[in-house]
Amino acid sequence: INGLREQIEMVAPTDAWVLIRGDHGTGKELVAQAIHQASASSHLPMIEVNCAAIPEELIESELFGHEKGSFTGAHSSKRGKFDQADGGILFLDEIGDMSLKTQAKILRILQEQKFERVGGNKTISVNVRVLAATNKNLEQEIEDGNFRADLFWRLNVVPIAVPPLSERLEDIPLLVEALIEILTSKGLKKKEFSEDALQEMMQNHSWPGNVRELRNFVERMAIMCPEKIITSEHIKAFIPQSNNFQAANGRNTLLPYQANDFKEARKRFEREYLQFKLSENDGNISRTAEQVGLERSHLHKKLKTLEIIS
Repeated sequence: INGLREQIEMVAPTDAWVLIRGDHGTGKELVAQAIHQASASSHLPMIEVNCAAIPEELIESELFGHEKGSFTGAHSSKRGKFDQADGGILFLDEIGDMSLKTQAKILRILQEQKFERVGGNKTISVNVRVLAATNKNLEQEIEDGNFRADLFWRLNVVPIAVPPLSERLEDIPLLVEALIEILTSKGLKKKEFSEDALQEMMQNHSWPGNVRELRNFVERMAIMCPEKIITSEHIKAFIPQSNNFQAANGRNTLLPYQANDFKEARKRFEREYLQFKLSENDGNISRTAEQVGLERSHLHKKLKTLEIIS
């Protein structure tokens, strides 16, 4: 991560465009966020677009905006992502999944910093710094006719390669620290990982799911462990479970507990059940409340009573 950090520190204060490359889950978005936080436009939000998640028929409206009545359902005008990012940073994630048609329109905007909304004639000028990310081999995509060479060279001003986590296990302590800050900002209780816990995570697990797997694991530990300090014993109890059951089912299981009486058993069940459901919904209380059939205010109160949230 020191090599990555040095690259981020060098490029962040500039206006240079950056192409972040790496496998699924390696933390490309975290690199983009780090560049944004250290840039001159850190006071503005970084506008993010997942190019792979937007249907082809909607991506132009999403990127460029549209005028009222420009298509069925366009009941009002809408600013696009380029417009929203004016003066700041636009992060185009999974740029390699963009169609050739959209690539051509993107190229014009990147070259001229001008565009028109869908259904509009007015030319809008912007000043946008672009960060892009991909898990694809764009050189091969160019050879196969799936990606424009001129767009590649326009984006590839400063390339940053993000290696798999298995090749940089020594980065885990810094990554865990950053992930804890992100989770705490979302309302989860702040937890600490002891030195022996971090050693356990570095030495006895290869993290094939990369930073995405690490993030899910840190979030699970923050939710499921009642103690403030997470030790190697906690890690040993959770990692085998996450390797086997989660790999097959994409989710965690409730841990078995023994209780002295029914009241205590019910309390423990409620705690583990709600922790599990909250984790399943990425910490979103509203979605969790809807899933478990409780009013949001009632669930929020219960989560505080059970000390799941602060």
